[in-house]
Amino acid sequence: MNLKPAELPQPSADARAASQALTHLIAAEIEHAGGWMSFARYMELALYAPGLGYYSGGSHKFGAEGDFLTAPELTPLYGRALARQVAQILAASQPLVMEAGAGSGRLAADLLPALDALGCAPERYRILELSGELRARQQATLAADAPQFLDRVEWLDELPERFSGCLLGNEVLDAMPTHALRWDTEGAVPEVLERGVGLNDGHLVTAECPASGALLAAAKALPVVAPYRSEISLAARAWVTEMARRLDRGALLLIDYGLPRHELYHPQRDGGTLRCHYRHRVHEDPFWFPGLSDITSHVDFTAVAEAGFDAGLEVLGYTSQANFLINCGIGELLLHRSGSDNPASGVGAGSAATDLRARGAVNVLISPNEMGELFKVIALGRGVPGALLGFSRSDRVHAL
Repeated sequence: MNLKPAELPQPSADARAASQALTHLIAAEIEHAGGWMSFARYMELALYAPGLGYYSGGSHKFGAEGDFLTAPELTPLYGRALARQVAQILAASQPLVMEAGAGSGRLAADLLPALDALGCAPERYRILELSGELRARQQATLAADAPQFLDRVEWLDELPERFSGCLLGNEVLDAMPTHALRWDTEGAVPEVLERGVGLNDGHLVTAECPASGALLAAAKALPVVAPYRSEISLAARAWVTEMARRLDRGALLLIDYGLPRHELYHPQRDGGTLRCHYRHRVHEDPFWFPGLSDITSHVDFTAVAEAGFDAGLEVLGYTSQANFLINCGIGELLLHRSGSDNPASGVGAGSAATDLRARGAVNVLISPNEMGELFKVIALGRGVPGALLGFSRSDRVHAL
């Protein structure tokens, strides 16, 4: 359920002060630019402004004490199931895993032991992370739960020119800056307006201007009937294109919430998909205390597939998270848990309470009413022979 700002927990005085500093920074840039800023630029600053943005500040984002739960935070079984797919990609390419936006480091801490148990621990595990605060948290997580693999992990300050192996992106694309648009029917000819940010008495407000250039071309290609509001992430398309250009052999494995284009821009979804997350609540006001909420939008998986294909990659598979995890054997892993409760081992002690928690977590991951259908998985690759395990049944490439 989406809450109104007045219904949200109030931030602390320190958090308010940090948000005010970020607001001043954004307002100064808007004034310098002549009074208008694209929503994509606003989102970039709100999430990534050094020292002040949501992902570069010091607050907890992931887990029970943060603002939302990601799949790796729910259960180590997620990483163990994913490892089976990653292992297949590594065997067909090189023993390298590169994770984009590694969050708390939980997935890396679960994936490395799981790959080792399968006999294919990567020689290097590289992490692409913009946030210094999150880098520190990832290092702490790995040091605590997978210390034997810490010497294989490196944090990259820039992208490698070329790489082979498996690139993982778990909930990365949804947080890339997106352009917000409105298709208007008030004039004689329908017009596409870009929704951005302006100032009113020092307050951030929505302001519009005619869309142009690549954004307008992308908007006109959508199956949209005005009046309509939605988003287009040119940044996500560009990111996939750039990663595809650098991949020699292997695959990009991207997991996120979203839809194929014909579903994402369905007439009944005419309000867009921008959402904000704060302390496990969802709201729709991106100007509420900038820097304190995560801002996301649904991924257009058709655009992702097109970007990869146009850059020379093959679409190796596309399906729901539920189908992917079931194909990777998460049910079998749940039934055969044994050992200790150490998260790094990926197994549980087998007590009734532990079993109940594990079953509950897996249910959230695969239930169509939870993450199972909302989240999708797509693989784009080069030089990977044969069908991938995670898409062996219920592949939906035809629906893209």
